[in-house]
This record gives sequence, C-alpha cells and structure tokens, in this order.
Amino acid sequence: MSVSSRAVTTAVLAAAVAAGAYVEPRPLVLIGVAALLVILVSLGWPHILRLPAPGGSRLVVLIGGLGAAATTWYTPSEPVLRFLPAIIAISIVLAFVAEMMRRDGRRQLTESITGTTAGIVVAVCASGWVAAARTDAGPNLVATAAVALAVAAASAALPLKGWRALAVAVGAAIVTGAGVATVLAPAVDTVSGAWTGGVTGIVVGGLHLLLERLPALRGKLAGISAATVPVAVTGMFVFVVGRLVIL
Repeated sequence: MSVSSRAVTTAVLAAAVAAGAYVEPRPLVLIGVAALLVILVSLGWPHILRLPAPGGSRLVVLIGGLGAAATTWYTPSEPVLRFLPAIIAISIVLAFVAEMMRRDGRRQLTESITGTTAGIVVAVCASGWVAAARTDAGPNLVATAAVALAVAAASAALPLKGWRALAVAVGAAIVTGAGVATVLAPAVDTVSGAWTGGVTGIVVGGLHLLLERLPALRGKLAGISAATVPVAVTGMFVFVVGRLVIL
C-alpha cells in the first residue's frame, strides 16, 4: 500500500470520526466508528510487526479494543476511563493464554507477546474518542481534532521526507485546529484548538516517520492497519488535551 493511499485512508477515517461526533443519537455512531478503528487495527497489526501467530494476536487486540470502547460508553460517571487499566490487564492475560495455546513450538515468544501488547494499547486508545465526546466540549473537541488529523494525514502524501514531513504535518494541523476551533467557538477557543491540532500533528507525523520504511506496509492488510493507527492513537491524546487545556 503506497504512502499516498495510506494518507487518504487516514484522512477518510478522521473525517468519519468528525462526522460521527455530530450524528444522532450521540455518541452511539461515534462508538461504531471507534469499533471500526479497532477492527481495522487488529486485522493488519500482526502483519505490520510480522508476528509469528497472527490469528491469536489479532483476536486479543480486537477483544481489548472493543472491550475498552464498550466500557468507556457504559461507564455512567466520571472518570469514564477508570476501568481501562482492568481491560488492558485482562487483555494481556489473554495474550499469554493465546501463546500457551500455540502448537508451533512457540517460536519468537517474546516478540509475539510484546507485539500483541503494543497492539492492545493502540486499540484501547481508540476509546479516547468516545471519552472525548463525553466531555463538556464534546462534539466540538472531537471535530476540531479529527479535522486537524485529516489535514495532517493529507500532508503526509506530499513528496517530503524525514523531519520536513513532520514539520509540515504539525504546522498544518496547528493552523487547521485553530481555524476550526475559531468557527466552533465558544465551545473550543482558538488557542485550545491550536494545542489540539499541534498534538494531533505530532502524533500523525511521528507515526508516519516511524512506519514509513517498514517493508511490511506494502501488503494490503498491513497498510490499512498502519493508516488506522494514527486515528486510533490520537483519540486518547485528544481526551488528555481536552482535560488539561480545555476543561
């Protein structure tokens, strides 16, 4: 999967997050989008890291991510993420169970466990979008971050490499975040929008630098998963920024 194809996929998924924040009944549609992110991450995650037992890793990442999104939705009061440590712990136990069930000699056991655990964390981060939608800024915060994410992802398709690509992604996200926040004011002020955009740009640009040279991304599933990872991970950062800067 080419860099431009991954960038377009990331931008489309970010647009889906932004739309999901406003579609009624809220936040049910956004939960569906978060579940889609988890599914797409889990499908190709074992291929990105070339894990030796892709079936078990894929299932554990899927269970962890969907469990986190559902728990965040059903938690009745603040803090809405208080059960996430338990979800991650249970998912890690399931990762060990999956390894115990292998019948291939358990080759690359350490790599398989660590890779699956990393996938769990990425998938769980998608629940941050649901948590962000439940804050006072709610849909406006999610929309600001998602639009900035889409623009940052689109900038990854430009013929730039290394730190120049990161700088362009961050700059574009800051300007976009500030602009969208200004339009959505007073729910999200311009400075908060710039902060949100900056964090979004750093996540997207940093992950682009991290993943761009992996040969496994030429595969379709791995490419789709890699394109979804920035959207999933950004969800948790957006929630944190919303708590520290906006609320």
